[in-house]
Amino acid sequence: MQMDDLARLAAQHGVATSYRPAEDHTVQVPPATVRTVLGLIGVPVDTPEDVRRTADSAEWEAAGRLLPPTVVQWRGEPAPEALTGLPAGTRLRVTLEDGAGEAEWDLRLPLGVHRLSAGTPDGRTADATLIVAPDRAPAAPDRAHGLLVQLYSLLSEGSWGMGDLADLAELARWAASTHGAGFLQVNPLHAAVPGTPTDPSPYRPASRRFPDPVYLRVEDLPEWEACPHREALAALAERGGQLRREVLEKGALIDRDAVWALKRAALDLLYSVPRTPAREAAYRAFRAAQGEGLDAHAAWCAAAAGEDPAERADFHAWLVWLTDTQLTAAQRTAREAGMEVGIVHDLAVGVHPDGSDASTGPFHARRVSVGAPPDAFNARGQDWGLPPWRPDALEAAAYAPFRALLRGVFRYAGALRVDHVMGLFRLWWIPEGTPPAEGTYVSYDGEAMLAVLVLEAHRAGALVVGEDLGTVEPGVRQALARRGILGTSVLWFERDWAGDGSPLDPGSWRADCLATATTHDLPPTAAKLAGAHVELRDRLGLLTRPVEEERAEDAADTAEWLRLLDGLGLETKDEEGAVRALYAFLLRTPARLVGVWLPDTVGDRRPQNLPGTWDQYPNWRLPLADAAGRPLTLEALTASPRANALLSAVREGARTRTAPPGARPL
Repeated sequence: MQMDDLARLAAQHGVATSYRPAEDHTVQVPPATVRTVLGLIGVPVDTPEDVRRTADSAEWEAAGRLLPPTVVQWRGEPAPEALTGLPAGTRLRVTLEDGAGEAEWDLRLPLGVHRLSAGTPDGRTADATLIVAPDRAPAAPDRAHGLLVQLYSLLSEGSWGMGDLADLAELARWAASTHGAGFLQVNPLHAAVPGTPTDPSPYRPASRRFPDPVYLRVEDLPEWEACPHREALAALAERGGQLRREVLEKGALIDRDAVWALKRAALDLLYSVPRTPAREAAYRAFRAAQGEGLDAHAAWCAAAAGEDPAERADFHAWLVWLTDTQLTAAQRTAREAGMEVGIVHDLAVGVHPDGSDASTGPFHARRVSVGAPPDAFNARGQDWGLPPWRPDALEAAAYAPFRALLRGVFRYAGALRVDHVMGLFRLWWIPEGTPPAEGTYVSYDGEAMLAVLVLEAHRAGALVVGEDLGTVEPGVRQALARRGILGTSVLWFERDWAGDGSPLDPGSWRADCLATATTHDLPPTAAKLAGAHVELRDRLGLLTRPVEEERAEDAADTAEWLRLLDGLGLETKDEEGAVRALYAFLLRTPARLVGVWLPDTVGDRRPQNLPGTWDQYPNWRLPLADAAGRPLTLEALTASPRANALLSAVREGARTRTAPPGARPL
């Protein structure tokens, strides 16, 4: 097989045959990987003749094509080149979104995803998807600060063994009214794959479109008071309280499966309670609006639970509706308490291969998963175990699955954080049985994906934050910023990598970002300051070099930052002072959003997730705890002198700070 034929075919389908992890370094993708990935999206590659014939055919078709498959028109900008380059006299007709009629194409078309038809004077015709989008997503405030929380980890005196949506609303109310917080970012609340044990990672859900009913506060449902099974409900509530006490008082891990078993039993009882006419009408309207997508998800949930979908799908659809109502209520509470943004929901990069999203439609590739190529932190690359969307299937469906997903989450979001936002443009595909290092990049129509994201954010009036940490394709950050998508800047990574590698001073940070000190995949700030994360990784056998080297390098990194803080007049004499100084530093940057990691407010030293571990560490199962490792309730958090001192300082800093002169726009 001639490599140039395979390279031609790969380029036609957005499959990389090489990539550049650094400007001066190019890595060739194994031809076997290229052939496998092409085969997974239905491209014939069995023989050299297949490859040559298919590549020639695709080139011939492309040369004679009037329109690309998707055309993007940004509101207020000139007509796209795909339309201005058409033969003179070409007629363009547009079938408007949702059957709203037809129109001649012009720059004043309504926003939406339409169908475009072209006809030339010589009789040639073509059709394309036309996405008309605002030129930018809704604007972020000039400055807002908020909290970052893993909701399951925050138990109140009323929750059943893990944090729930009533706790979310109460945390938002307190953060806004007491400390002037403008937003509250949570972990993904997507539906989980049922089973025992359930995968605890919120980043590997069954569905990204529909929420997880495990977060329901069941006592707040109107049916609770109307249910005749009072003794049974009281017994379930008592067992829920016992789960809570085991976590808070006896050192037990959060047991999602045990919590769900109790809530599921209670919800079964509540489902039999007749709904009021108003609630029945609201539920039926929700089901109609969600359409076939909800029907398929509910049927899958029933089947996954070993039930007859014909008899039990309605129950599972009802659970989605209940969760949606409490999520909407939490956002309403946040806004009414004074939050300018409200709840920032997290959109995971993918879904579980056996979940409802991957199982109920043709949009996910089979026998392949998403990950990352080798880098300085993971020499072997990463396999995240998430099946990617097929770019060809998305394109053929006019991006309907992506649009429905976004609309589902935006229903109750003040903003959306998009995990691994670079995935709008390309993803690292790893064929089944292939080492992560031998995968390849597969490209998506980044402009189309971005246009859909901006369009749906505009319709929802919600901000968008992109998690753009790690390896980013050249030009992607600029494209995101141009469309109003905020980036993510984590303090420990903000160094002058193009220069001497020293920590960036506040004025050198970009403005259009969410700035944080840490994330769920990194050590809490107190742990970083003490080097506790190095000791933890050493105990678990995760270090790849002597612990003395790790300690020395980490201590030097921390010391550089502390020297910068001291030079700015920010006191770092003790741990609490150093944590406050780091957040004061973030408030001196021009970042529009500054996020405070909730465990940092109380000195918790344990990471919520330790990458590279599975059963060696209790990922996603730890409750919020103080500096001594004692679990804290929501009520204890709000009364904590340490938490209130830090958040009061952040509020004061947010009031007084102005952007330094010369701050970078990107």
